[in-house]
Amino acid sequence: MFNESTFRRFVKKNPHHHLPFYARPHTSRRDFFRLAGAGLASIPLQAQVVRGQSVQTKNTAKNVIFILLSGAPSHVDTFDLKMTSGITPSRFDPSDLKGVAWNTGVFPKLAGQFDDIAIVRSARAWAAQHTLSQTWVQIGRSPASVLGDVAPSMGAIVSIEKRGERTASQIFPTFLALNSDGAIGSGYLPAAYEPFKMAPSAAGLPNTTNPDGATRLETKYSLLQGLDNPLRVNSPYGDPMTDFGAFYQAARGLMYNPAVDKAFKYSTADAARYGNTSFGNALLTAKQVLEANMGTRYIQVSLGGWDMHNNIYAAQAGQNSIFTMGKVVDDALSTLLADLKSNGQLKETLIVMMGEFGRTIGQLSATAGRDHYLQQFVFFAGGGVKGGRAIGKTDPTGARTEEFGWSGERDVRVEDVEATIYSALGINWTNIRYDDPFGRGFEYVPYANEGLYKPIHELWG
Repeated sequence: MFNESTFRRFVKKNPHHHLPFYARPHTSRRDFFRLAGAGLASIPLQAQVVRGQSVQTKNTAKNVIFILLSGAPSHVDTFDLKMTSGITPSRFDPSDLKGVAWNTGVFPKLAGQFDDIAIVRSARAWAAQHTLSQTWVQIGRSPASVLGDVAPSMGAIVSIEKRGERTASQIFPTFLALNSDGAIGSGYLPAAYEPFKMAPSAAGLPNTTNPDGATRLETKYSLLQGLDNPLRVNSPYGDPMTDFGAFYQAARGLMYNPAVDKAFKYSTADAARYGNTSFGNALLTAKQVLEANMGTRYIQVSLGGWDMHNNIYAAQAGQNSIFTMGKVVDDALSTLLADLKSNGQLKETLIVMMGEFGRTIGQLSATAGRDHYLQQFVFFAGGGVKGGRAIGKTDPTGARTEEFGWSGERDVRVEDVEATIYSALGINWTNIRYDDPFGRGFEYVPYANEGLYKPIHELWG
């Protein structure tokens, strides 16, 4: 059993996985390609998965919507509310929801859906640096670890694990990234598992028609296929040609396709229901894409603006505050939960929302803001998760965990969140792939085979 003290001894003994960014030498991308060219990356890039331990996955979810609140929201002002006399605004209007303190002033609509929501309050980040931690959250391991430079994101792992479940008619990308220019890609895995990145628009997916018309496009595309086919079979150009061919084929499938318009276009009325924001448009698009059931299984949505070093409660013109950003989340996420519940998809769609870390507690800074801090929350809903509760408890200030609230008997780390997502989807989180370029073995969740990290199965009751 890895309780808190055992966990700390393990980390001390195995420091490479947990060191902060730039704290140790690591292989650069230039070095990687040099080594690969020298033949050290000669293992064929094919599915060579070794099952890890025999584990019981929850397998309750078909889809995942992962929301990254980039910039790092204040946990004590959002989902681990701490009312501090003389500091915290009375506008927070705190409520007691089944023994859980709730910021009703910022999240009034989500308060009405608390029965579908579970908040992990015993979570803690490894580092309080934006770029490092935003990458860490997406790949579920230290970017400074041995495979950190080439590690696939969680979405890419879901894509490769679920590729066999796709049907011929499911032509949407498995991994969709909305408003997520910083989404991490497929790492060393083939480009087919890269995220499809887009900014939602009421006009739908761009570039899905051809200026010369559908008939002319089909003629040109058929001619191109005839010319290229000899190069696609045992191509002397290797994987890049295969990747390009798959890309063009996937793009062609999206053109002049009624399902694409139905999923990616949206009405003015629906956009208003989701709050008339880019974040709302992204969640609306995510809902419609999942309704289409065209192969998308993992959707990442990003919402920046949470790096509130200044005026966290009373923003100046052009700045964000906890109230302005909270409203964006409350309007959009509450509508998403309601819509998914109404159409029966909430029970099969796991929603996970978190920042890369939390923010300082107690007294505000000299600029009336909060700075970087490791303690944080993780928001869960859907996918069979039992709502109406908080897992874990922090001290009265939100500085550190007092009660862990789960079998790990320690702080929840992003690696545990990663394992939880995989378990919900029926993926063995202890899997190891032996197709990585260094031949070390790529663990889906680092050290999971040794029991260091594991799913938060308490979320299911």
